[in-house]
Amino acid sequence: MQIERESMEFDVVIVGGGPAGLAAAIRLKQLANQAGMDEFMVCVLEKGSEFGAHTLSGAVMETRALDELIPDWRNLGAPITVEAKEDRVYMLNAKKATRLPSSVVPSSMHNEGNYIVSLGNVVRWLAEQAEALEIMMFPGFSASEILYNEDGSVRGVQTGDMGVNAKGEAKPSFEPGYELLAKYTIFAEGCRGHLGKRLISRFNLAEGKDPQHYGIGLKELWEIDPDKHEQGVILHGSGWPLSETGTSGGWFLYFAEDNQVSFGLVVDLSYHNPHVSPFDELQRLKLHPLIRPILEGGKRLSYGARALTKGGLNSLPKLTFAGGVLVGDDAGFLNPAKIKGTHTAMKSGMLAAESIFKAICDNRAHDEVIEYQSAFENSWLFEDAHAARNFAPAMHRMGQWLGGAFTFVEQNLLGGKMPLTIHDNTPDFSQLDKADHAYKPDYPKPDGKLTFDKLSSVFISNTNHAEDQPCHLRLTDPTVPISTNLPLYAEPARLYCPAGVYEVVEDENAEGGARLVINSQNCVHCKTCDIKDPSQNITWVTPEGGGGPNYPNM
Repeated sequence: MQIERESMEFDVVIVGGGPAGLAAAIRLKQLANQAGMDEFMVCVLEKGSEFGAHTLSGAVMETRALDELIPDWRNLGAPITVEAKEDRVYMLNAKKATRLPSSVVPSSMHNEGNYIVSLGNVVRWLAEQAEALEIMMFPGFSASEILYNEDGSVRGVQTGDMGVNAKGEAKPSFEPGYELLAKYTIFAEGCRGHLGKRLISRFNLAEGKDPQHYGIGLKELWEIDPDKHEQGVILHGSGWPLSETGTSGGWFLYFAEDNQVSFGLVVDLSYHNPHVSPFDELQRLKLHPLIRPILEGGKRLSYGARALTKGGLNSLPKLTFAGGVLVGDDAGFLNPAKIKGTHTAMKSGMLAAESIFKAICDNRAHDEVIEYQSAFENSWLFEDAHAARNFAPAMHRMGQWLGGAFTFVEQNLLGGKMPLTIHDNTPDFSQLDKADHAYKPDYPKPDGKLTFDKLSSVFISNTNHAEDQPCHLRLTDPTVPISTNLPLYAEPARLYCPAGVYEVVEDENAEGGARLVINSQNCVHCKTCDIKDPSQNITWVTPEGGGGPNYPNM
């Protein structure tokens, strides 16, 4: 059916209201105000119900980019107050923890001068700064399609239709999406952005690059006994329990304010064992003698999960194309050696904003702003990424011990200037071993006090989607999960999904005696299925705007 859509025109449209998108918006309006361009129009689309609702990170924040963007952030009430006081790094086996001397910890993991924050609250504060600059803010609106000019340049985006039922038919509440048109569009959707993914393919932006690599990060927020709390202390570690299945990754525990701790686990999505469940690895980790005494007797306040980019500079695509740019984790700017991406995301947004503003002042529209690529290559952001370029491939290819030793030499002795670059050209989705040859972990049953199941965890993530809407988890071939993934890999979506979205149920009437059930209402928008499915049969697309998790203080 032909739908008539209203359109709105702006100078710049920004897709995604995280650190990168908001930093870009703020920088654009700063430049416009300095130039006396009062009518300069910027809008920010955010698919979450509010800015910060979908933001999830550890998080330890390096403020370098914020210092440049809003130098007076301390006096403006930014929720960035807990200074990092001490780093403790551990190697775990099943029964004990060995603390590594500070002298052998890679310098990139030292956090002097950084802050423990709730990144969601930082994003909410950045949104307030953007509103004060009269930037048009549209929370609860998802960008569902890219609009193109006749010459193939990006013209803007279309927001998703509201009030469509599961069959794709209009409900009585139907409202068509808007066409948001701009001279330039900035894509800042975060990791594995569904529009960014299309743009990378359409414009061949990843040609000649290593494939992007990913991790899944799972986090719980706890309130603990004040006597156990050490505000400002940062714990990192690796080893058990992931080592039991030959999986790489690491955990974190940050002592924040108000007797709260952020506890979480990052699992590299290059893992081989199809029986690995990142969620259950997180629960099992809490039983370790180092972690258990800290959390025991406390109260779990929230839970969430999201994918993160880990490929670094080697996997960074070309950033520009006619009519738009990629910023933040939509491109893959996270620094894996520092385990940080906020400062890099913000700086990429600021560099993009400065380049686009100049192009608009030069009366260029829908052009390719190649200045952004060169601005990146001449900035501290490139230096930051270049110094960390070998971290992820070294850990993947050499393993925990040799990779760690290599990283120590590169970061501590050579200052990130190793005279060689290591590459990792095997995509994460192609790494799984066959299920019948893989070790099957014995995950303990949840006790409801320290360890939990997926569904109760999704409940406290405040995840909600409008009922009776099209499934936003699309199967290219509906037969693949049972005909291919189940016999070969025990259908790993059941396990790598941290929210219980995918289930295999017996059905004597179905071909193969089973069928895949997709509980899309549970989806926390982590996008792991889009990344890790061994058949690359699942595509995550944005659901109706405002759906998904609503993370408090995460």
